[in-house]
Amino acid sequence: MRATTGTVSTTRRLGAELVGTFWLVVAGCGTAVLAATATAQADGRPVLVGVGYLGVALAFGLAVTTAAYGVGHLSGGHFNPAVSVGLAVAGRFSWRDVPAYVAAQLVGAVLGAGVLLAVASGRPGFTTADGFATNGFGDRSPQQYGLLAALVVEVVLTAVFVLVIVGATGERAPKGFAPLAIGLTLTLIHLVSIPVTNTSVNPARSIAPALFAGGAALGQVWLFVLAPLAGGVLGGLVASRLRP
Repeated sequence: MRATTGTVSTTRRLGAELVGTFWLVVAGCGTAVLAATATAQADGRPVLVGVGYLGVALAFGLAVTTAAYGVGHLSGGHFNPAVSVGLAVAGRFSWRDVPAYVAAQLVGAVLGAGVLLAVASGRPGFTTADGFATNGFGDRSPQQYGLLAALVVEVVLTAVFVLVIVGATGERAPKGFAPLAIGLTLTLIHLVSIPVTNTSVNPARSIAPALFAGGAALGQVWLFVLAPLAGGVLGGLVASRLRP
C-alpha cells in the first residue's frame, strides 16, 4: 500500500482500486453476513455467534492486507474514500485523482455487495432486514450506542487509520511491511468499534450494503460517509505535521 503510484496508467490504477474495494466488501462484509450469524440475548439485543467479532475483525484486516499485496502496487491500495482524502490532505496524493479513485471504490464496493447478496440469498429465510453488514447507531448499533458515540468512534478511528497508513508508507518505514501494519490496524479498529457501529471507517464499505438493505440502514448511512471523511481529513492534517 503506497500513497503514490509512479507511471502506472490511470485505467490500471482505477481497476486496482475497484478490485481491492470489491474484495474488501466480499471478504469483510461477507464474513459478517455468512459466517457470523446473529442471535438474540435475553434483552433482545443481537450478538454475533459463529466466528464472532474477532473473526469479522480479522476478515477485514486480512482483506485489506491481501488486497494491498495483490494490487496495491498498482494504485497505492487505498480502497477507501476516506483514505484517498486523508492522503491528499497529508500531501501524499493528488487532489486531482481523488474523484476518480472514490468513484472506482464505490463501484467496487457496490459490485462486492451485489455478489454477497446473490450468495446470501441462497439461504432459505435470508433477508437484508437482518442487517446485511450495514452500519448504524441507536437501535441499529450492535450494542445500541447512540449517535455521539458513533460519531466519535468513527472520526477518531479513521484518523488513526490514515495516520498509520501515512507512517507505514513513508520513506523511513521498513519496506514491504506496510500492508501488514495497515491490516493489523484495521483489525484493531474493528475490535474496538464493531459493538458501537458495526465499524465503517470507509464510506464505500458503508454505502454499498446500505443501498441493498434500504430502509433504516440507508437513512443512517450519512453518518458513515461524513464521519470517516472527517476522520480522514483529521488524520491527514496530523500526519502532515508529524512527518519530517
